[in-house]
Amino acid sequence: MTYEPPQTPLDILYEDAHIIAVNKPSGLLSVPGKGDDLRDCLLSRLQAAFPDTLLVHRLDRDTSGVMVFGLTPYAQRTLSKAFELRKARKSYIARVWGRLQPKTGRVDLPLGVDWPNRPRQMVDPENGRPSVTDWRVVKDDAHETRVRLSPRTGRSHQLRVHMLALGHPILGDPLYAEGAAADYPRLMLHSEELRINHPESGKGLKFRAMPEF
Repeated sequence: MTYEPPQTPLDILYEDAHIIAVNKPSGLLSVPGKGDDLRDCLLSRLQAAFPDTLLVHRLDRDTSGVMVFGLTPYAQRTLSKAFELRKARKSYIARVWGRLQPKTGRVDLPLGVDWPNRPRQMVDPENGRPSVTDWRVVKDDAHETRVRLSPRTGRSHQLRVHMLALGHPILGDPLYAEGAAADYPRLMLHSEELRINHPESGKGLKFRAMPEF
């Protein structure tokens, strides 16, 4: 599949001397991939405008929403540690296949790499790493559910695989949805909110970006 990232302007949510928060569009890599055709990414676009931009965390290419970057090595280290220690609080909005019940719940299923089918991940009770996601239904009908997802761990493809494990794949997911559930123009997953403490002042910050779906 040809990589054709959207050419939308940077959507800056917050900026100071230490950090910058942006709203990443769906279809744009967070960091460069392997090969010249995959060089264009959010990190390189930010570095063109803010040369000191440093990576803290990632979103999947097809996931949109809030990301935060450091503008100093100290800010990068401090924020990275906050993510590692699960002190950064994230919530996502997703549209999933079918009616998700009950209205709230938790998925506690260990995840690991599906080696023959990389980059797919899978539930792996024996060798998987602990992975926990809380959910709360926003609205639903007989065909789909809009749900707020709060990951308590940060595994690769965690939300996508956990929803699949419940029998409710995220709509438009090119890896995990099949049939009619896959027939959407994009992955219906968006990082709606990120809460962190400022690396210098320690002040609590909340960044939000509404989904386009």
